[in-house]
Amino acid sequence: MKKYIVIGNPIEHSLSPKLHNYWFEQNNIDANYDKKKIDKSEIQDIVSEIKKNKLDGLNVTVPFKNDVIPFLDILSEESKITQSVNTIYMHDKKLIGHNTDIVGFELSLRETQFDLKNKSIFILGAGGVVPSIICALEKLGVSKIIISNRTKQKAENLKKIFSKIYVVDWGDQPEFDVIINATSLGLNREDNINLNFDNIDKEKLFYDVIYNPKETNFLRTGKSLGCKVSNGKMMFIYQAFEAFKLWHKVQPEINEDLKNFLDS
Repeated sequence: MKKYIVIGNPIEHSLSPKLHNYWFEQNNIDANYDKKKIDKSEIQDIVSEIKKNKLDGLNVTVPFKNDVIPFLDILSEESKITQSVNTIYMHDKKLIGHNTDIVGFELSLRETQFDLKNKSIFILGAGGVVPSIICALEKLGVSKIIISNRTKQKAENLKKIFSKIYVVDWGDQPEFDVIINATSLGLNREDNINLNFDNIDKEKLFYDVIYNPKETNFLRTGKSLGCKVSNGKMMFIYQAFEAFKLWHKVQPEINEDLKNFLDS
């Protein structure tokens, strides 16, 4: 039986095992997928388990998408650009780090049917998934990307990779067409993002990368304002879809049964 895991901290909210094990069953693949909460000091040992044939593949979530890079042999172009890895596998005895978040986010945005061309985007957070979000947004032709992070220097560091982005202080609220929560604020139901949205019109999109819980306070706020809202469930499904194809050379089905299963 093949063995796969996702590592992160926190990890309790992750539905990756539920999704991948569902697809294993649907496609008659003899494999198991689990999740593991780790500390940064454990990364090297876990990554090395792939080379020792104790693991067949690894997904990486917050906050380790950059921290895994020193222990890999080769990075895909997507991972080089973003300096972010969420999928690891062996090929020709080399450990490969790949990024499926870019395409996952891009496809999920297309599903919202919100026209992003020449729009201004405000991103809250500067963590592991944000480079992938920026990369996807630039491909989709947005006019302006503004970043705000509680630790401002972390947002400033992103300018080394993406020179055209703007950085504002945490708590500042620039004009935007789309606001994206890419922080962990919302994983706990009582979490609130303390911005004043009183003067926001209804022609906005509130997007939360968090998918569990499926409606954060951030999305509730957007909904109460009459704005379009979307959580990160489809991004999560699409990035997993790409990883599944890489590992198993099988294209799993994405349908309503799957979406309902994940919600159950």
